[in-house]
Amino acid sequence: MLAEMRICSWQSITQRAKPLGLNKSHLTESVEDFRERLSHSDALPQLVSLGVISGILAALIIVGFRWLFETPLLMAMGDSEGFGSLTRPARFLLPCLGAIGLGLVFNTVDPATMRVSVSHVLERLHNNNGALPFRNIVVQFCGGVIALLSAQSVGRESPCVHLGAGTASQLGQWLGLPRNSLRTLVACGAAAGISASFNTPMAGVIFAMEVILMEYTIVGFIPVIVASVLGAVISQLVFGSDISFDVDTRIGVEVAVIPYMLVAGLIFGIAAVAFTQLHMLFFRLHRYSLLLRFTVIGVVTGLIAVFVPEIMRTGYDTLADALNGVLTLEILLLVVLAKLAVTALATGLGMFGGLIGPSLVIGGCLGGALVLIGGDLMPVAIDPKFSVLLGMVAMMGAVLNAPMAALVATLELSHSPEMIFPSMLTVVVACLTLKQRFGSEGVFTEQLRHQGHDILSDHGKGFLSRVGVDSVEIDSLASLHEASNRLRSPEAEALVVVPVIKSEAKPVLGVITKTNILNYYGM
Repeated sequence: MLAEMRICSWQSITQRAKPLGLNKSHLTESVEDFRERLSHSDALPQLVSLGVISGILAALIIVGFRWLFETPLLMAMGDSEGFGSLTRPARFLLPCLGAIGLGLVFNTVDPATMRVSVSHVLERLHNNNGALPFRNIVVQFCGGVIALLSAQSVGRESPCVHLGAGTASQLGQWLGLPRNSLRTLVACGAAAGISASFNTPMAGVIFAMEVILMEYTIVGFIPVIVASVLGAVISQLVFGSDISFDVDTRIGVEVAVIPYMLVAGLIFGIAAVAFTQLHMLFFRLHRYSLLLRFTVIGVVTGLIAVFVPEIMRTGYDTLADALNGVLTLEILLLVVLAKLAVTALATGLGMFGGLIGPSLVIGGCLGGALVLIGGDLMPVAIDPKFSVLLGMVAMMGAVLNAPMAALVATLELSHSPEMIFPSMLTVVVACLTLKQRFGSEGVFTEQLRHQGHDILSDHGKGFLSRVGVDSVEIDSLASLHEASNRLRSPEAEALVVVPVIKSEAKPVLGVITKTNILNYYGM
């Protein structure tokens, strides 16, 4: 891979190596030493300390975010998800007026500031080294509170990822940390966001490594684990274990059930394809004004909520009913179709909120419906809870292209270790259906591809962004003219030009060779 590395432009490298935040002259010597150490790949103690701080800050922001929309709903209905108790006119007016109000408030905001949620975090991480803008974080916070308070068919998890990652990124920018360390900080914040929202610390870690960083490293794991645990602890101190599904049965998997799991995985994969394609169909309509798009979201959501109140908000109460087997086949299928369509519409047209939680609800209800349709055809009885859990894992894993995160999240939410083997088999089939048969890499990657960002293809950029300039020995210093001559040499493929900040004066140029990098990593 190193031999094929291309030369970065002077402008892009200057932008990458420029310190963020405080001026160097204003930093104490100890802070400057801390920054310099962070440029190395083995700065584990420093990263752990940052993981502690970022985890606490992210969790506090997310606790405030959740409190602002959950407290009024609890006071009004006694349950933050209990929208079925509202009258039909109220079920129409609440999402309709909420969406139109959001459209009026944010219609004149710069479109670049309106980029929020997980896809925005991924884009900034891979193209801007994790420097998330403060304005987008504010927009996500305010817009997410109103969207969830007005019962839009979205979840709180994606906003929490953005808020957590953004808070950690702002910490790194304020401290003027090297940009390579911002990658780990963003992952810490994202893990704390998932953990504080779902109450699933291990799923937060896997989500951060699998979806955000897209890599597993020991140095990255430990600070992310610390941040995720702190996020869960602080959330539990305030809200308790609010999202937890008690599955009191011991599920034994027999060989005779394997055909059912394979067929169910295929169906879950097709449902994930339908959701992703419908979401992207609406996502391509962002050329229309925000007010028009949000008005459509509000009217459609309100009209369908009149007849199917289960689509309002995330729908965890409906998922709990599906696990308990109290929903009929007709209701389960109606919820699957309505929730899939309305959530794809809302998230595709840009409504504040996410699709992680709704994907669990769609998959769980579909699993409940499948066991009612095909359970009698199996030679052994299948517990409805078993099929619902399979649907949760497979749908979330396929939609996000994050099978491990979905598997761990479902296990932590259900407390059912017996589900490990069947969940692994089913989510593999669902993900293969989505990726191999239909060529999709998950909804976040598809969003970024539509915007012109292919984060899966530029491996060289990701490699360089993991190492700070200060941690690599410079082969030589040169003027711009001398460096340009070197880049025209036959060895240019193995050279990278970097700005070397030796003083407050204009940076000079240095050249990092392939040999430098190989020696640094002991290759």
